[in-house]
Amino acid sequence: TPIEVNPDSIYKPIERKERTFNKLRVPKAVEAALPFKSKHKDEKKRTKKSYASKRAVVMEADEKKKYTFVQAVNTIRNEKKAKRKEKNAERRLEKAKEAAKLDEILQVARKARKKANYRKEGKMEASRDRKRVRS
Repeated sequence: TPIEVNPDSIYKPIERKERTFNKLRVPKAVEAALPFKSKHKDEKKRTKKSYASKRAVVMEADEKKKYTFVQAVNTIRNEKKAKRKEKNAERRLEKAKEAAKLDEILQVARKARKKANYRKEGKMEASRDRKRVRS
């Protein structure tokens, strides 16, 4: 008879994202005390262009086709993104208008409710004053 295996007991490969760490910062005082071999060497930016960067890159036909295709795909994606952004902006404006209308309606109702409460409080205050005067 075969042994039953619990699916939770089977080992699964652990997938972790690659961790990136900040560069190590060594204080100047500590670096000054280090021997030359251990000191951090800063490479200064080149003032002259390198041989490779001066040369023109000529693409082959298939390479050029691929490059053009990727450019076209990116253009389409950017246009879609812009269109989506515009639609969202319009939608936000619509929502803001609706919220403003609703807020105005609520404001009117709130004002009426407050007025009624103040009126009721005023009447009660007046009746208390009348009772005080009588006694």
